[in-house]
Amino acid sequence: MKYQNIEKGKFLIRRNRFVAEVEISGRQETVHVKNTGRCRELLLPGSEVFLTRAENPERKTRYDLIAVSKERNKKTPLLINMDSQIPNAAAMEYLQTSGIFSHNAVFKREVTYKNSRFDIFVEDGSRKIFIEVKGVTLENNGVALFPDAPTERGVKHLEELAQSVEEGFEAWVFFVIQMKEIKYFTPNDTMHSEFGTALRHAAGSGVKVIAMDCLITPDSIKIDAPVKVELAL
Repeated sequence: MKYQNIEKGKFLIRRNRFVAEVEISGRQETVHVKNTGRCRELLLPGSEVFLTRAENPERKTRYDLIAVSKERNKKTPLLINMDSQIPNAAAMEYLQTSGIFSHNAVFKREVTYKNSRFDIFVEDGSRKIFIEVKGVTLENNGVALFPDAPTERGVKHLEELAQSVEEGFEAWVFFVIQMKEIKYFTPNDTMHSEFGTALRHAAGSGVKVIAMDCLITPDSIKIDAPVKVELAL
């Protein structure tokens, strides 16, 4: 997935979930943050960020903040894509081009099952697969964690993925880790233990849990390699 019109900036302050102040080429700009999560460990004053310039002249903000360079002790900075809208598109691109499914597979977006709307539905011969995609931007010493804030919606998705397996569907939860240099992925039980419990129950019920890292540049993101999933407490 490619972005257009990329510019570099210095993060100043986050006004609210949607808006931040960034210094771009010596001027202060109010920008749209394409991630409503907390991102407290990422959006620190002085951090190098990357933005895409909006094409719509009617918009109130001219830029979208899409990536940040995370400083780490004695290591080179880690570039993290934090655009919460891109994992679904990146996952779809990967699933359609990786050879996992046949050439006759049919892919649909935003398909409703019970009280959930899952990101991707695949029909490949007799196989019918619900896939829920979760973008991951939280990293701690090479460990990727999800969620970075409590998510009752995420718990509901996992419960209904498990129910779909009972009714004869396949079900996957696909964690798209929006960075490289990850040792393994694990649920963030400290932040939301209910999500961790639901993920372990879903895995035990036959839901396939997948985590993959991404190749990140300031203007692109591409799903790259599998990451170990650690569910043991």
